[in-house]
Amino acid sequence: MSLEWANMYSAFGPAYNPHTIISDQKEPIDQELRVAGGSSGGSAAAVASGMCFASLGSDTGGSIRLPASYCGVIGFKPSYGQCSRWGLVAYASSLDTVGIITRNVHDAQLIYDIISKYDEKDPSSLPPKLRSINSSLASFDKTNSNFTDLSKLRVGIPQEYYVSELSDPIKSLWKRGISLLRSYGATIVSVSCPSTRYALPAYYILAPAEASSNLARYDGVRYGHRSDMDSKQDEKLLYTHTRSEGFGEEVKRRILLGTYTLTAGSYNNYFIYAQRIRKMVQSDFDYVFRRPNPLHLVKNESSFCNCNNDEIFEISNKLRKESHGVDVIITPVAISTSPKVKDSLSSSFLSNSDNTKSLDDSFVNAYVNDVFTIPANLAGIPAISVPFGISPIDGFPIGLQLMTQYGDEHTLFYISKVLENNK
Repeated sequence: MSLEWANMYSAFGPAYNPHTIISDQKEPIDQELRVAGGSSGGSAAAVASGMCFASLGSDTGGSIRLPASYCGVIGFKPSYGQCSRWGLVAYASSLDTVGIITRNVHDAQLIYDIISKYDEKDPSSLPPKLRSINSSLASFDKTNSNFTDLSKLRVGIPQEYYVSELSDPIKSLWKRGISLLRSYGATIVSVSCPSTRYALPAYYILAPAEASSNLARYDGVRYGHRSDMDSKQDEKLLYTHTRSEGFGEEVKRRILLGTYTLTAGSYNNYFIYAQRIRKMVQSDFDYVFRRPNPLHLVKNESSFCNCNNDEIFEISNKLRKESHGVDVIITPVAISTSPKVKDSLSSSFLSNSDNTKSLDDSFVNAYVNDVFTIPANLAGIPAISVPFGISPIDGFPIGLQLMTQYGDEHTLFYISKVLENNK
């Protein structure tokens, strides 16, 4: 299992960015290789190198979108519960989402239409009744059939995503993407998602907490690796060796962090507050988007539940027109292009540096890569990374991220194709 952003310590070795190898006639030296991103870097590298036309991975905090941006391919995370998690190794069950990586938006939509079905084997799978209500709600893609006219589209630019760590090439491409949508007639709106600033620390409390519970089953008895040492020597020592040998450094780090978070002394101080922040992040998106969240319609026993499909469309379309919200949000995916392997290793958690400040900085530098992708996971909304250009500094791909309201995947595909056709 690989969990870290650079995908350097997976069981069978690192996944390298294929653009490094393709761009040079001679095999580059290891120090100049670029990372594929993580944790689904292998999936992104396989598609980018032409090994397959599509691949699946799990997106818990950006693990599909980050490597897709680094490798110059499409990385799509559906709404939580749309695609079955049956057969997926559970890391953080309330965040894990099966994602799709392809070379174009059409293929991503094709795969999504196949796998986005209700599955009774997955308790988090969206039930048929809710799927029916969601498919009847009005959305931009249903009210607009002209790809060259986006005059009825409202695009949100979240103020909180303009962070100091953002590199100049990313800023430039983000502005170009916004200008492109404006040139097609879209209305650009500055929006605020104030809870975004707390999303990163909340995620790194919630995800490790769930992981410490989910990964406890890999004890060498029921599941997972079992140490070769003689169990007759010391059973406790056998268990310790099994867990130590079976998990990589970053996995062990997150398990320990999660276990600490769930202790009696930390649960109320960390875990409960992180759950509150998660709810705030969800509320921010619900406030920003024009389309109503179908989860709330059923939860609140809304009158939508007693309407037929045509009535649901008419009511929701009226509400959508009266709303001052947006249809889609556009942001960067990452703060930079794919880092060099040597830079990733020098800031890795396996560093033997005695400099405490340097080690602290390495944590921040690694975790900040998820700053744009994590909010969509906390809210459960769909998001996609679309390759939109090449950095003039190092020649590596840059992706832009689009996000829509929960269940509004087809609007996401619609706008993604506009970016894809004009990159």
